[in-house]
Amino acid sequence: MNSLSDGPRAEAITVVLVEDDAPTLWRLQDALAKAGYQVRAAGTLAEARACLAQGAPKVLLTDLQLPDGHGVDLIRETRQRFPDTEIMVISILGDEESVISAITVGATGYLLKDAFPTDIAATVRDLVAGHSPISASIARFIVRRTQSTPEPPPGPVLNTAKLTPREIDILWGIAKGFSYAEIASHLGLSRQTVPGHIKSIYRKLEVHTRGEAVFEAVQQGLIKL
Repeated sequence: MNSLSDGPRAEAITVVLVEDDAPTLWRLQDALAKAGYQVRAAGTLAEARACLAQGAPKVLLTDLQLPDGHGVDLIRETRQRFPDTEIMVISILGDEESVISAITVGATGYLLKDAFPTDIAATVRDLVAGHSPISASIARFIVRRTQSTPEPPPGPVLNTAKLTPREIDILWGIAKGFSYAEIASHLGLSRQTVPGHIKSIYRKLEVHTRGEAVFEAVQQGLIKL
Protein backbone atom coordinates (compact mmCIF):
# COMPACT_ATOMS: atom_id res chain seq x y z
CA MET A 1 0.00 0.00 0.00
CA ASN A 2 1.22 3.47 -0.80
CA SER A 3 1.69 5.85 2.07
CA LEU A 4 0.98 9.51 2.28
CA SER A 5 4.67 10.12 1.86
CA ASP A 6 3.86 9.78 -1.85
CA GLY A 7 1.33 12.61 -1.68
CA PRO A 8 -0.18 15.27 0.58
CA ARG A 9 0.87 15.16 4.23
CA ALA A 10 -1.19 12.96 6.56
CA GLU A 11 -2.07 15.73 9.00
CA ALA A 12 -3.72 17.68 6.19
CA ILE A 13 -6.03 14.84 5.12
CA THR A 14 -9.12 14.24 7.20
CA VAL A 15 -11.57 11.69 5.82
CA VAL A 16 -15.19 11.28 6.87
CA LEU A 17 -16.07 7.67 6.04
CA VAL A 18 -19.78 6.76 5.94
CA GLU A 19 -20.67 3.07 5.54
CA ASP A 20 -23.44 1.13 7.26
CA ASP A 21 -21.94 -2.32 6.70
CA ALA A 22 -19.74 -2.76 9.75
CA PRO A 23 -17.13 -5.18 8.26
CA THR A 24 -16.70 -2.92 5.22
CA LEU A 25 -16.45 0.16 7.44
CA TRP A 26 -13.76 -1.46 9.60
CA ARG A 27 -11.79 -2.64 6.58
CA LEU A 28 -11.78 0.77 4.91
CA GLN A 29 -11.13 2.63 8.16
CA ASP A 30 -8.19 0.35 8.96
CA ALA A 31 -6.67 0.73 5.49
CA LEU A 32 -6.97 4.52 5.54
CA ALA A 33 -5.69 4.85 9.12
CA LYS A 34 -2.66 2.68 8.35
CA ALA A 35 -1.89 4.96 5.41
CA GLY A 36 -1.89 7.97 7.73
CA TYR A 37 -5.29 9.50 7.07
CA GLN A 38 -7.28 10.94 9.96
CA VAL A 39 -10.57 9.06 9.74
CA ARG A 40 -13.92 9.93 11.27
CA ALA A 41 -16.17 6.89 10.79
CA ALA A 42 -19.97 6.88 10.67
CA GLY A 43 -22.54 4.16 10.12
CA THR A 44 -25.62 6.34 9.71
CA LEU A 45 -26.62 9.69 8.25
CA ALA A 46 -26.99 11.14 11.74
CA GLU A 47 -23.50 10.00 12.71
CA ALA A 48 -22.12 11.43 9.48
CA ARG A 49 -23.68 14.81 10.23
CA ALA A 50 -22.12 14.68 13.70
CA CYS A 51 -18.72 14.01 12.12
CA LEU A 52 -19.15 16.95 9.75
CA ALA A 53 -20.11 19.18 12.69
CA GLN A 54 -16.53 18.75 13.93
CA GLY A 55 -15.27 20.69 10.93
CA ALA A 56 -14.67 20.47 7.22
CA PRO A 57 -13.06 17.20 6.09
CA LYS A 58 -10.76 17.12 3.10
CA VAL A 59 -12.57 14.03 1.82
CA LEU A 60 -16.02 12.52 2.23
CA LEU A 61 -16.41 8.87 1.27
CA THR A 62 -20.02 7.80 1.52
CA ASP A 63 -22.36 4.98 0.77
CA LEU A 64 -25.76 5.96 -0.63
CA GLN A 65 -28.09 3.56 1.14
CA LEU A 66 -27.98 4.47 4.83
CA PRO A 67 -30.30 3.21 7.59
CA ASP A 68 -31.73 6.65 8.36
CA GLY A 69 -31.49 8.44 5.02
CA HIS A 70 -29.86 8.75 1.63
CA GLY A 71 -26.25 9.57 0.85
CA VAL A 72 -27.30 12.05 -1.84
CA ASP A 73 -28.70 14.30 0.90
CA LEU A 74 -25.38 14.08 2.73
CA ILE A 75 -23.46 14.92 -0.45
CA ARG A 76 -25.67 17.94 -1.12
CA GLU A 77 -25.29 19.22 2.44
CA THR A 78 -21.54 18.71 2.42
CA ARG A 79 -21.07 20.45 -0.93
CA GLN A 80 -23.10 23.44 0.28
CA ARG A 81 -21.24 23.72 3.61
CA PHE A 82 -17.75 22.74 2.48
CA PRO A 83 -17.20 23.53 -1.22
CA ASP A 84 -13.55 22.43 -1.09
CA THR A 85 -14.28 18.93 0.26
CA GLU A 86 -13.66 16.11 -2.23
CA ILE A 87 -16.62 13.71 -2.31
CA MET A 88 -16.62 10.15 -3.58
CA VAL A 89 -19.48 7.64 -3.57
CA ILE A 90 -18.86 4.03 -2.63
CA SER A 91 -22.02 2.08 -3.40
CA ILE A 92 -23.57 -1.03 -4.89
CA LEU A 93 -26.01 1.29 -6.72
CA GLY A 94 -25.08 1.83 -10.35
CA ASP A 95 -28.44 2.86 -11.77
CA GLU A 96 -28.98 6.08 -13.69
CA GLU A 97 -30.88 7.90 -10.98
CA SER A 98 -28.27 7.19 -8.30
CA VAL A 99 -25.27 8.12 -10.45
CA ILE A 100 -26.69 11.30 -11.94
CA SER A 101 -28.14 12.43 -8.62
CA ALA A 102 -24.83 11.98 -6.80
CA ILE A 103 -22.79 13.75 -9.49
CA THR A 104 -25.30 16.55 -9.89
CA VAL A 105 -25.29 17.45 -6.20
CA GLY A 106 -21.52 17.36 -5.84
CA ALA A 107 -19.79 13.96 -6.00
CA THR A 108 -16.48 14.02 -7.87
CA GLY A 109 -15.87 10.26 -7.78
CA TYR A 110 -18.09 7.19 -7.96
CA LEU A 111 -16.93 3.65 -7.27
CA LEU A 112 -19.04 0.51 -7.27
CA LYS A 113 -18.39 -1.93 -4.46
CA ASP A 114 -18.18 -4.86 -6.86
CA ALA A 115 -15.30 -3.12 -8.67
CA PHE A 116 -13.62 -1.69 -5.61
CA PRO A 117 -9.91 -0.79 -5.84
CA THR A 118 -7.49 -2.89 -3.84
CA ASP A 119 -5.77 0.21 -2.52
CA ILE A 120 -8.36 2.66 -1.17
CA ALA A 121 -5.62 4.88 0.28
CA ALA A 122 -4.12 5.41 -3.17
CA THR A 123 -7.57 6.09 -4.61
CA VAL A 124 -8.23 8.76 -1.97
CA ARG A 125 -4.83 10.27 -2.71
CA ASP A 126 -5.77 10.46 -6.40
CA LEU A 127 -9.04 12.13 -5.47
CA VAL A 128 -7.25 14.76 -3.39
CA ALA A 129 -4.78 15.30 -6.24
CA GLY A 130 -7.62 16.33 -8.53
CA HIS A 131 -8.56 13.06 -10.22
CA SER A 132 -12.13 11.77 -10.40
CA PRO A 133 -12.08 8.02 -9.71
CA ILE A 134 -15.02 6.43 -11.50
CA SER A 135 -15.72 2.71 -11.99
CA ALA A 136 -15.38 1.63 -15.60
CA SER A 137 -19.01 0.55 -15.87
CA ILE A 138 -20.15 3.93 -14.54
CA ALA A 139 -17.98 5.79 -17.06
CA ARG A 140 -19.36 3.64 -19.87
CA PHE A 141 -22.88 4.27 -18.62
CA ILE A 142 -22.29 8.05 -18.72
CA VAL A 143 -20.93 7.77 -22.27
CA ARG A 144 -23.93 5.72 -23.43
CA ARG A 145 -26.31 8.13 -21.79
CA THR A 146 -24.64 11.07 -23.49
CA GLN A 147 -24.65 9.35 -26.88
CA SER A 148 -28.33 8.46 -26.53
CA THR A 149 -29.31 12.03 -25.78
CA PRO A 150 -31.22 13.36 -28.82
CA GLU A 151 -30.05 16.47 -30.58
CA PRO A 152 -31.57 19.46 -28.82
CA PRO A 153 -34.07 21.52 -30.79
CA PRO A 154 -32.96 24.91 -32.05
CA GLY A 155 -33.09 27.38 -29.21
CA PRO A 156 -31.19 30.10 -27.46
CA VAL A 157 -27.48 30.12 -28.11
CA LEU A 158 -25.63 28.25 -25.37
CA ASN A 159 -22.97 30.02 -23.43
CA THR A 160 -20.22 28.02 -25.12
CA ALA A 161 -18.96 31.17 -26.82
CA LYS A 162 -18.16 32.48 -23.36
CA LEU A 163 -15.54 29.82 -22.82
CA THR A 164 -12.09 30.55 -24.10
CA PRO A 165 -10.07 27.96 -26.08
CA ARG A 166 -7.81 27.61 -23.03
CA GLU A 167 -10.81 26.85 -20.81
CA ILE A 168 -11.98 24.19 -23.30
CA ASP A 169 -8.51 22.62 -23.14
CA ILE A 170 -8.72 22.56 -19.36
CA LEU A 171 -12.18 21.02 -19.52
CA TRP A 172 -10.69 18.18 -21.55
CA GLY A 173 -8.10 17.67 -18.87
CA ILE A 174 -10.75 17.57 -16.18
CA ALA A 175 -12.82 15.07 -18.19
CA LYS A 176 -9.81 12.80 -18.58
CA GLY A 177 -9.25 12.84 -14.82
CA PHE A 178 -5.97 14.73 -14.89
CA SER A 179 -4.82 16.53 -11.76
CA TYR A 180 -4.25 20.27 -11.75
CA ALA A 181 -0.50 19.68 -11.98
CA GLU A 182 -0.92 17.35 -14.98
CA ILE A 183 -3.21 19.82 -16.75
CA ALA A 184 -0.69 22.58 -16.20
CA SER A 185 2.13 20.39 -17.51
CA HIS A 186 0.23 19.30 -20.63
CA LEU A 187 -0.81 22.85 -21.49
CA GLY A 188 2.43 24.55 -20.54
CA LEU A 189 0.79 26.55 -17.77
CA SER A 190 1.81 27.44 -14.28
CA ARG A 191 0.25 25.09 -11.71
CA GLN A 192 -1.05 28.14 -9.86
CA THR A 193 -3.05 29.44 -12.84
CA VAL A 194 -5.16 26.29 -13.32
CA PRO A 195 -7.50 26.82 -10.31
CA GLY A 196 -8.26 30.31 -11.61
CA HIS A 197 -9.25 28.95 -15.02
CA ILE A 198 -11.38 26.27 -13.36
CA LYS A 199 -13.18 28.82 -11.19
CA SER A 200 -13.96 30.76 -14.36
CA ILE A 201 -15.30 27.59 -16.02
CA TYR A 202 -17.48 26.81 -12.98
CA ARG A 203 -18.88 30.35 -13.03
CA LYS A 204 -19.65 30.32 -16.75
CA LEU A 205 -21.22 26.86 -16.67
CA GLU A 206 -22.97 27.61 -13.35
CA VAL A 207 -21.57 24.50 -11.67
CA HIS A 208 -19.64 23.82 -8.48
CA THR A 209 -17.63 20.63 -9.00
CA ARG A 210 -15.46 18.92 -11.60
CA GLY A 211 -18.09 16.23 -12.09
CA GLU A 212 -20.77 18.83 -12.72
CA ALA A 213 -18.47 20.73 -15.10
CA VAL A 214 -17.79 17.61 -17.17
CA PHE A 215 -21.46 16.63 -17.19
CA GLU A 216 -22.55 20.13 -18.25
CA ALA A 217 -19.79 20.37 -20.86
CA VAL A 218 -20.90 17.09 -22.42
CA GLN A 219 -24.52 18.13 -22.30
CA GLN A 220 -23.69 21.40 -24.08
CA GLY A 221 -21.53 19.67 -26.67
CA LEU A 222 -18.37 21.43 -25.54
CA ILE A 223 -16.54 18.10 -25.31
CA LYS A 224 -17.27 14.51 -26.28
CA LEU A 225 -16.15 11.59 -24.11
